Amino acid sequence: MNLQQFRFVRETIRRNFNLTEAARSLYTSQPGVSKAIIEFEDELGVRIFERHGKRLKGLTKPGQAVSAVIDRIMREVDNLKKVSDEFAQRDEGSLVIACTHTQARYLLPRVIPAFRARFPKVHVSLAEGNPEHLARLVLHEQADLAIATETLAQTPGLVALPVYAWEHTLVVPPDHPLTGLTSSAARNLSLEHLARYPIVTYDRAFSGRRAIDAAFERAGIEPDIVLEAIDADVIKTYADIGLGIGIIAGMAFDPRRDKGLVGLPAGHLFGRHTTSVAIKRGVFLRDFVYVLMEMLAPELSRDVVAEAVAQPAPPVRDAA
Repeated sequence: MNLQQFRFVRETIRRNFNLTEAARSLYTSQPGVSKAIIEFEDELGVRIFERHGKRLKGLTKPGQAVSAVIDRIMREVDNLKKVSDEFAQRDEGSLVIACTHTQARYLLPRVIPAFRARFPKVHVSLAEGNPEHLARLVLHEQADLAIATETLAQTPGLVALPVYAWEHTLVVPPDHPLTGLTSSAARNLSLEHLARYPIVTYDRAFSGRRAIDAAFERAGIEPDIVLEAIDADVIKTYADIGLGIGIIAGMAFDPRRDKGLVGLPAGHLFGRHTTSVAIKRGVFLRDFVYVLMEMLAPELSRDVVAEAVAQPAPPVRDAA
């Protein structure tokens, strides 16, 4: 057995058992991947994959155990490469940050210039997507870390650490009826009052949308959500033209920049949320990754992050 066979098995699982996609991502031929997997299975004396004809359909029970071992081996191989890079090229390399549009637009511009000033030879890439996709990127080591509000803390294999807390803000044009509320009335605006108007807000995978839906559901109210979007800039655009009340993450509203809109607090309606940064459990982190995390949140010191990454995964509880 060899590392190439391990890579072929791991990539086939990652590509949902599609040998053609696995071969393409590995820059090799589909027959070559298939042959290497069969030879590996023969060498082990067990079948790793369930098959239907020539197609792979899933993992066998021994295949699940083999997959877990391969993941550990390949993680340590990748760690060896990172250790080598850390000591041979300490301040050079690449950093892939998986993030939602909100984090890319409003959080990271406060951090990346300072990071680049400190590590000018580190190439930084942003990989944007929904939180579930970002989690997969980190798990598959296609990104070094992920920043999002949802999903990360619930994803097995990831360590999620808090970066900052935030609340939603309502955005409306200056001539909207809600702008006539007193400060006290705005802070006590009810869901019933809000539901009188059409609403523009996030797609269900982004920025606390689950909390918005849950709040209305608890109140027994069905809101008139006329448009869903993946980023706050689009929501603000449609709120500005009067399509509906925009509900966005508070950090995405700046009165100096968004002069055509008025912001109203909505934390009392939809609660307080935490944006987290997630890294893969057990990985070796380059020095500049530790620095970036401390730039994101000063309390995320190297010792705090290293201890969290080294912690064993919590046991999976069986359903009652």
